[in-house]
Amino acid sequence: LVLIGATTENPYFEVNPPLLSRSTLFRLQPLGPEAVTQLLDKGLEAEGAEADDEALAHLAERAGGDARTALGALERAAETAAATGAGVDLGAAEDALQRKAVSFDKQGDRHYDYASALIKSLRGSDPDAALYYLAAMLEGGEDPRFIARRMVILASEDIGNADPQALLVATAAGQAVDRVGLPECALNLAQAAAYLALAPKSNASTTAISAAMRHVREHGAKLPPDHLRDAHYAGAKKLGRGEGYIYPHEQPGGIAEQPLLPDEVRGERFYEPVDRGFEAELRERLAKVRRRLGGD
Repeated sequence: LVLIGATTENPYFEVNPPLLSRSTLFRLQPLGPEAVTQLLDKGLEAEGAEADDEALAHLAERAGGDARTALGALERAAETAAATGAGVDLGAAEDALQRKAVSFDKQGDRHYDYASALIKSLRGSDPDAALYYLAAMLEGGEDPRFIARRMVILASEDIGNADPQALLVATAAGQAVDRVGLPECALNLAQAAAYLALAPKSNASTTAISAAMRHVREHGAKLPPDHLRDAHYAGAKKLGRGEGYIYPHEQPGGIAEQPLLPDEVRGERFYEPVDRGFEAELRERLAKVRRRLGGD
């Protein structure tokens, strides 16, 4: 006896465990726009109907990977068009899906225009503008994973330690996108967008790593002081590796007064926290630490 079943539910929750253990599971992924378009073309051919490319593209993009939704909408659009003796155009396709087409090219200039506007709105601390561009991208068929990745980058690039929680929020939103998917993951992205927009801003981490990498490119990577180098292997002590290292946890305030940068780099300053958000506290602490380290 062979049983074949299909469900839209999670079989690990909904199928009886003994039956599940004896079953082979196949996960059916949503169809891509190209595959949906091929099915729509076959449907048109079978019915002897016509549709313009713009209408087919709209149906393929907005059906959410569901062939039944796309074919059902095409059938309704074709019936409407047949009454007027015309082919299926974009207007008929929109009416059939009850969703307007958004002028948005996922591979062209507008893809980058909207992405740029979203990031700059988040950076500019305007949650309303950020949510508007987020909505435009999602309605235009943008991959929510792309949006989530951009938010994760922004959390470090434009917020940083002014609000360390921002990176956690953005990362959690990205995980939620993978776990939940459209359309509900729009809620996760919206929550993250509002938080990122209103978080205090700092690009100190961005300028710090840029300055450090520029220094290494221009001057080369200098060796660490001997007391910081690896000393786990035989013969390391004979080379002076690890000699004189001071364990910070045994020192007052958890800070050991010892040089940490290479001699050739001592005195360089890469990280300069801003006076906003949590970085204002880090700024005060950094000043104390640098005084203890004696210029390192």
